[in-house]
Amino acid sequence: MAKLTELGLCVEDVAITGHAQPIILRSYRPSHSGSALPLIIYFHGGSFTGGTLDDGDVAAKAIARGTPAWVVSVGYSLAPEYPFPHAPEDGWRALLWAWTCARDQRADPRRIGIAGHDAGGNLATSVAAMARDRHTAHISAQALLAPLLDPSMTRLAEDLEGDAHFDLGTCASCYRAYLPTAMQRLHPYAAPLESRRLSGLPSALIASVHGDKLHVEAERYASELIAAGVNTEVIRYRDTTRREIAGHPAALEDVIGFFQKRLSKRHSRRVS
Repeated sequence: MAKLTELGLCVEDVAITGHAQPIILRSYRPSHSGSALPLIIYFHGGSFTGGTLDDGDVAAKAIARGTPAWVVSVGYSLAPEYPFPHAPEDGWRALLWAWTCARDQRADPRRIGIAGHDAGGNLATSVAAMARDRHTAHISAQALLAPLLDPSMTRLAEDLEGDAHFDLGTCASCYRAYLPTAMQRLHPYAAPLESRRLSGLPSALIASVHGDKLHVEAERYASELIAAGVNTEVIRYRDTTRREIAGHPAALEDVIGFFQKRLSKRHSRRVS
């Protein structure tokens, strides 16, 4: 994609070196900004085996315009050809690239957020844990939209018929493609809900969907983060589906408000 200017955004695709292959990042930067912007890394959904940068386009544009922020959407490697840990390691490399280039893009490398939908929510919180553990870029806020967090799929809402567009059997097959070995399904960067070391993760906004059988695991993760001392907000939406929440106006408005608060210059100075 050549650089485009679309309703106040400069949108451009950039190729970088990924964990095992080149990956594409899509940059969304407000074209008229008089001060340094926060940086937000975004991961599209697709249950680890599908999805494209185009699937993250609505959310990335909304967050870039609304926050405003420099948003970098990650075209991470997909299973089964590239199983764990390729996707989170791609995300890590995307974070480092954006952090290094932030000042050239008129962004502030001290104000970083991360977000994702579905499998992208898993990758967002996993890359946040990697940043904590590897002591490089500091992430201040994470927003997870209907995240996939539990490869065991043992925490399900029993009293719901579920989303007609989301099949649990297909989800289980995608997890098997992404995590082909039993040990991988317990790794904290693959199964965030199994992690016993959640302290030090960024402040979180977790969005769940009432009609989604997996809303229990998202809300359980919120509880675990709170117990670990992480500032966490959780909102359950009733008028959308897990597939559509990344484009849901109310959810995006809440994500934007969360990033505006957590990545503000005043808040950054207070917590640094």
